[in-house]
Amino acid sequence: MGEIENQLNILAESLDQKITLLTQIQECNDRQAKAFQTDDGATEADLEAFDREFDEKDRLIDEISRLDDGFETLYDNVAQELKDNRAQYTARIKELQEKISKVTELSVSIQTQEARNKKLAEDYFVRSRSGIRQSRQSSQAAYSYYRNMSGIAYSSSRIMDDKQ
Repeated sequence: MGEIENQLNILAESLDQKITLLTQIQECNDRQAKAFQTDDGATEADLEAFDREFDEKDRLIDEISRLDDGFETLYDNVAQELKDNRAQYTARIKELQEKISKVTELSVSIQTQEARNKKLAEDYFVRSRSGIRQSRQSSQAAYSYYRNMSGIAYSSSRIMDDKQ
């Protein structure tokens, strides 16, 4: 097997690894989405699980970046040979194109998942802020009620004292 064939094999393996990593990112995104969904419809999210998946995705993205750098370097080495002898490498080029198409498809799917997860996170935090605001308002109302009732008790006892 020639040097070009070895490099084409490495390119194909690199794309296979990238597909695997992108699939793992999709799985992380699914778990992140589940972190914001509860069985009972409560607003409590599992923020620790969300953060763990975020860290895992960060690690996977670093690995993809490393693969991309190596892929570009290797592709630059074989690009001219592939152009000059396109007919000889038709099957290999088609194989690489199919894998690149799969990578693109996964990337688009991940972008969609990321947008969905961003919306889930935003909605969660809006609900949380609303809940905090409502709790604060309830506390203020209870305090006002208590204060007013204390004032009424004081006033009425004072009125009673004044009448005696």
